[in-house]
Amino acid sequence: MPKRAVLLVNLGSPDSTSVPDVRRYLEEFLGDERVIDRPAEPFRSLLFKRIVIPKRAPKSAHAYEQIWDKDGSPLIAISRRVQQKLAVALGPQLPVYLAMRYGNPSIASVLAQVTADGVDDILLIPQYPHYAMSSWETVVVKVQEEIARLPRPVRFITMQPFYADADYIEAMHAVCAPFLAQPHDFVLFSYHGIPERHLRKADSSKAHCLHAPDCCTTPSPIHATCYRAQIYATTRALVARAGIATERHSVSFQSRLVGEPWLTPYTDHELQRLPKEGKKRLLILCPAFVADCLETLEEISGEGKHTFMAAGGQSFSQIPCLNDHPAYIDFLAKRSQQWLTRARV
Repeated sequence: MPKRAVLLVNLGSPDSTSVPDVRRYLEEFLGDERVIDRPAEPFRSLLFKRIVIPKRAPKSAHAYEQIWDKDGSPLIAISRRVQQKLAVALGPQLPVYLAMRYGNPSIASVLAQVTADGVDDILLIPQYPHYAMSSWETVVVKVQEEIARLPRPVRFITMQPFYADADYIEAMHAVCAPFLAQPHDFVLFSYHGIPERHLRKADSSKAHCLHAPDCCTTPSPIHATCYRAQIYATTRALVARAGIATERHSVSFQSRLVGEPWLTPYTDHELQRLPKEGKKRLLILCPAFVADCLETLEEISGEGKHTFMAAGGQSFSQIPCLNDHPAYIDFLAKRSQQWLTRARV
């Protein structure tokens, strides 16, 4: 029988909060052409290595210092707990490996270990519920590239984006329910932003995404690679499951870079606007992330809360990501076991 295993891959973090470590991490992250694809090479590398990253690294290092704890990077620590708990749930018949797209443990080093352990088949689970070329796609492509360099063949199959999977929605509801039971005025779904141009780039028809106001709700095969359509599908499903009224929630986008139009509305703008409309008790969740990280802990619970309260807000609660919640572990275990069962047939 072929030996099979599960490979979880998340974004990654610097090795420490030192500026040199953060700079190395940013060079790998922002050097990925699926994350930053303009301007064309070699100008892109020159721009980021000589201008953007030297300026950004000290600021990012300070931001990481605000969330670093005794276990180091929260994203790495949470991902390791997910790996450990999933390994217990699956048992020795299906070992679980963990890699990061950027930083350590690297995909290359983990796949080398996979090969040394005699694994023949891998179920790759990118830790991204939604498709985007700068997240889900870059993980899949990198794994494919590194597998091609291995000394012996290793097969892999990728779990598709699970943005509307009923069990994933149920897991999210399990995390959200205690917070939704508390007094609040409004629920803001804050998703990681991407350039509008990336939506058009992923639209193979070149005639659907952003060509009509209702493009995300008009059924289309293009939605298989449309980040915006998928995040709205997640929102609709969770809102329906939780019974959140239409007028008591909205969607926004965070973590944008300057230079071109990104998906709107922007989260920081919404956090300034909502209190002025009487929505002073806010719940905010970030479904694009399965693990709390810099973007949720520092950008949202830190800067975002300050922005909201300064604008007149009364209470601000960030609903945690799925992290290592039992419902998320159950979801991952169920999908892994289904793959193992099909692989044995």
